[in-house]
Parts: sequence; C-alpha cells; structure tokens
Amino acid sequence: MTDIPRRVSRRGFLMGSAASAAFATLMNPSFSYAQAELPPLEEYEPVFFNADEWRFVIAACDRLIPAEGDGPGALETRVPVFIDLQMKGSFGDASDWYMAGPHQPDANPLMGFQSPLTPAEIYRQAIPAFQDWCQTTHGDTFENLDAETKDSALTALQKGEVNLPPELRDFFSFLLQNTKEGYFADPKYGGNYQLKAWAYIGFPGARAAYTEWVTRHNQTYPLPAISISGERA
Repeated sequence: MTDIPRRVSRRGFLMGSAASAAFATLMNPSFSYAQAELPPLEEYEPVFFNADEWRFVIAACDRLIPAEGDGPGALETRVPVFIDLQMKGSFGDASDWYMAGPHQPDANPLMGFQSPLTPAEIYRQAIPAFQDWCQTTHGDTFENLDAETKDSALTALQKGEVNLPPELRDFFSFLLQNTKEGYFADPKYGGNYQLKAWAYIGFPGARAAYTEWVTRHNQTYPLPAISISGERA
C-alpha cells in the first residue's frame, strides 16, 4: 500500500502531496465553508456523516496519516472535519462535474471517472460495504481492529480485493485524496488545524510576495505559515 505514509518516507510522502492538494483546494472557491472556530474533534458534530460513518472516517484518516513520527497526524489536524464538510458541499454532490450518462462503471480506469454516483453517494454506500467486509474477513468493524489489521484492510481496499461494486471502485482513491487535501488545505476549509501541516513541511502559506527571497537559495524562510484569513502557525 504505497500511499500510506508509514510504509514510505513520512516526510517525503507529505511534501510530495502538499503542492497538488493545497493548490487544488485553494483554487476552488466552491470548497469554502465560512468557518467559525470549530470545537475539538471529539466534540465536533458532523454535518454529513452519520455516527457509524463518522467512526470509520476518523479511524481511516488516522491510519492514512497516523500520528506516529515527528509530524502531526490526520486527527491532530482535523482532517475528518474537512472531509465531512466536503461531502456536504459541491464536491460531495458533484454539482460542477459532468455527470450525464451513459456510464460504464466497470470500464478501464484509464477512461476516467465512470460512476453514476456522486462522491458523497460513493462514501455513503462504500463505507457500510467495506465494514461488512471487515466484519466477515477480520471479525469486527474497521475502527475496532488493531493498527496492523487496519492497514491490511486498507491495502486490500486499495488493491480492489474488497470486491466492491464497480460504481464504488473509486472509494479508496477519494478517501486518500480527501485525506491529503484536508491535511494541506487552508484551515478555513476545516482541516490543517492551526496550520500544523504547513508548519511541519515548511510551507509559508498565503503570503503575498517573496520577491526578496528569489535569489536566496538553501536558506530557511524565517516567517511562520499564514492562512488566507491571516491566522499564523
């Protein structure tokens, strides 16, 4: 499962994912939810996921970017909150995607997204299907498994060994993509709490100009990361 950080260089994984995830989120204003100060993750009330789905999302994010190591994990940066908000927004309902048929969910993946379902519908249908597989294969639902078994289950999901219906085959890709985005997005979107992910990889954030630094090679940028709203790490 090459995309799980603990199986590769953690910092390399995070830095390699940062640019595309942060850029995609920052450049799409439809992702934005004007965010008041959010409560701690354990007190947050999901706006999309039900209680069973929420437990899975928290457990899955915790294994995709675990707290092990010297950087913050997905839960510390409130990645599940980001995913919950995205499912309630235009990404979740694919409002700005071309979703007209015909659809061929079992087509070669190189042909692109073929499911007739929106990302939110894929999450909603795939989570209980995956939980049933975990119960049958490992004897319990995903969030109750030990860390090694959780990783094994996610690996099976990534490799297509869970036998989900073709219209749900993008579930793992969405889950991993959204976890990365929540980790690196501006905090206004619900994740990257207190800019911890940006601070960890040395990303300066939404500063206006770096003209005086163009010719300064191999020098550490001295100012902290800053968010769109002006929050500083």
